[in-house]
Amino acid sequence: IVSIMHSNNEIGSIQPIREIAAICRERDVTMHTDASQSCGKVPLQVDALGVDLLTMAGHKFYGPKGIGALYVRNGIALEPFMHGAGHERGLRAGTENTPSIVGIGVAAKMCAHAIDQSFRKMTELRDRLLAALQSEIDGLVVNAAGAERLPNTLSVSFPGVSGQELLARVPELAASTGAACHSATDETSTLAAIGAPAKVIRGTIRLSVGWYTNQEEIERAASLLVDAWEQLR
Repeated sequence: IVSIMHSNNEIGSIQPIREIAAICRERDVTMHTDASQSCGKVPLQVDALGVDLLTMAGHKFYGPKGIGALYVRNGIALEPFMHGAGHERGLRAGTENTPSIVGIGVAAKMCAHAIDQSFRKMTELRDRLLAALQSEIDGLVVNAAGAERLPNTLSVSFPGVSGQELLARVPELAASTGAACHSATDETSTLAAIGAPAKVIRGTIRLSVGWYTNQEEIERAASLLVDAWEQLR
């Protein structure tokens, strides 16, 4: 089996899943993609991607927390995740969490209906935030700038400062230096893996916009970050 995340959770880069799946199919290898970060932000069609398995997480597209879904293409045999009764087609024993299942289904329908509008809105807000930061900060680095990226994710490195110290000065801003599992340090696993310079890794923070983000919040966030950067340097 080959398992590749559809989009990166730290820098937002979208992987060439369709091309990878085609290679796997030629060699009769099962292909799985974790699309948790992408659901509700970019269009996703399993047939267009050519994958056999696709994972999604409800809270990433405004569904309930604690519920996810796994697409399984017909003909793919899976070992039960939890043995016991025949729930979930025999793959996971235990009574289903019906309210959360309904919630993730409704959220998926709503996101699918508004995906084009959502994509345009989040892209515009992300780009406005970047423009506001670049206008005040010389040497700001945009991570994965040349790659296809999620519309909501902006990973930037502030020159001459620590991302962790920068965010400590703006407690009213909900952001991180990387993925949640690395939020307590200046290290981000993705940037280290792609060979980013240590000074870039040190100054990186990850910013995200969403369906409910507005222009006033973008301007406020940019102002807070610029002020904090000027104080630290």
